[in-house]
Amino acid sequence: MENQNLIYLDNASSTKIDDRVIKEMLPFILEHYGNPSSVHQVGADAREGLDRARERIANLIGATPEEIYFTSCGSESNNFALKGISEANQNKGKHIISSVIEHISILNPLKELNKNGYETTIIPVDKEGFVDPEEIKKAIRPETVMISIMHANNEIGTIQQVKEISQIAHEAGIIFHSDGIATAGIIPLNVSDLGIDALSFSSQQMYGPKGAAALYVRKGIRIKPFILGGVQEKGRRAGTENVAGIAGFGKACEIAKIEMSSINEKLVKLRDKLFKGITENINEVVSNGSMKNRLPGNVHVSFKYIEGESIVLFLNMQKIMVATGSSCASQALKVSHVCTSIGLDHATAQGSILFSMGKYNTETEIEKVIEVLPPIIDKLRKMSPLYKN
Repeated sequence: MENQNLIYLDNASSTKIDDRVIKEMLPFILEHYGNPSSVHQVGADAREGLDRARERIANLIGATPEEIYFTSCGSESNNFALKGISEANQNKGKHIISSVIEHISILNPLKELNKNGYETTIIPVDKEGFVDPEEIKKAIRPETVMISIMHANNEIGTIQQVKEISQIAHEAGIIFHSDGIATAGIIPLNVSDLGIDALSFSSQQMYGPKGAAALYVRKGIRIKPFILGGVQEKGRRAGTENVAGIAGFGKACEIAKIEMSSINEKLVKLRDKLFKGITENINEVVSNGSMKNRLPGNVHVSFKYIEGESIVLFLNMQKIMVATGSSCASQALKVSHVCTSIGLDHATAQGSILFSMGKYNTETEIEKVIEVLPPIIDKLRKMSPLYKN
C-alpha cells in the first residue's frame, strides 16, 4: 500500500521516525561504524555517540547517565527489571505485586518467575482501569521484594497514581518498578518526583527508531545481569550496542523534552474531537479508560455487536491504520485482557478499537475518520447476527 494519503492512527504501537532523528543516526551508519568497545579512534567515535545519547536519555526522565542501561526493546527492559531485580534481592523474599492490566511483557515473566518459586499478587482495576493504592498496601507482605505498576496503560490510556503507589512501596522498604513505555517522551515523567526505582522505556513510541530502548535503575538498587558475556553496560547487559539506534533514541528524547508541551496541546484537541465525532455519530459505543487522567493521543472505544478486526480491515481499505489493542497480543486473536479486566463482557470487548494519535496527525485526518467510520459500523452491524435493530 502506498503511504501517500495514508492516515496513521497506530502510534501506540510505533511512530514515524522524526527526520531530525534520522539525521542524527546516519553518521553512525556511514562514518562512525566502529564497535564502541574498541580502543581505536573509530571505536572512540562510536563510544562518544553512546555517551551523548545516554546523557540525553537520562535528562528526559530526570536521571543520571550512570543509571541508564540500554536494551533492544521495551519487552526486554521489562524482563530485565523483573528478573534482574527480583533475583538480585531474593534474600529479602520472593513475593512480587503487579496489576491485572500490565503489558504481557510483565505478566508473562511473572508467570515464569512463579515456576521458579516466586509468588505474585495481581491487583484488579476498576472500570476506568485504575489500580487502587490501598489494595496494593493490603497485598504487601514481609517477603514482598518488588512492586511493578505501569505508568499508563498502552491500550485504554489510563494514567496510574504512580507517585502514591511508590510512596507505599518505599514506606515498606520495597523496590518500585514502572513500565513507562506508553509515557516516557509522551507526557512529563521525572523518576525522582514520582519515586520510581526502575523504569522501562522505549524509542519507538517517541518518534525514534525500533531496536533501541532503556532501563533506568536508581543508583543503589541491586540488579542481576540479564545477558552474560562482555562488560558492556557495566557488565549487566552484554553485547555490542546498537549505536545508530541509540543515537537516534537520544535525539528523540532531546526533541521530546523540548516539544512535549506543544505536541500534547495539539493531541488533546484531536483526541477530544475524535471522541466527540464517534459518540455523536454512532450509537451503542462504549468509551474505555479514564476521561480525566488519560494519555493525550488515546481514544479507545468498543462498538457493540461487531468485531474489532473487521473494523480494522474496513478502515485499512480507506487507508486508515488503527489497532484492536496492543500490537504484541493482537495476532493471538484473543480478547484483550485489559478490556475484560475493566469489566467489558466478551462480545463488547471483541468490538474494541484503539485510535492512537501522534504529532504528525492533523485535524483534517480526524475529520476523514469521523466521515468514513459511521457507514463502516452500520454496514458491519447489518451483517452481524448479534445486532437486532
